[in-house]
Amino acid sequence: QVQLAESGGGLVQPGGSLRLSCAASGSILRNYVGWYRQAPGKERELVAFIGTGGYTNYADSMKDRFTISRDNAKNTAYLQMDSLKPEDTAVYYCRTWDAVRNYWGQGTQVTVSS
Repeated sequence: QVQLAESGGGLVQPGGSLRLSCAASGSILRNYVGWYRQAPGKERELVAFIGTGGYTNYADSMKDRFTISRDNAKNTAYLQMDSLKPEDTAVYYCRTWDAVRNYWGQGTQVTVSS
């Protein structure tokens, strides 16, 4: 059983940056780690994911501003978010999965506003 704890969210002005962390406990991160987000009134959407070997995939609207990474030794994944826009406001969730198991964190709120 993997427990995921996201941190690093908060209030930031447009154009600012935040770095989210996703710390795993109870077991190791699985083959894939992804960040998702859900804005009020909208469905949850994929932001980016990363494989064990470092392969990454991003949503088109975020690939030039966000960077996903993972530190397997620390059992932690990260999402560096730059040039933030008001439309990036959402709850950001971490997910880790493999062919058999799938785990989600509780989410961290990111608010981009002046």
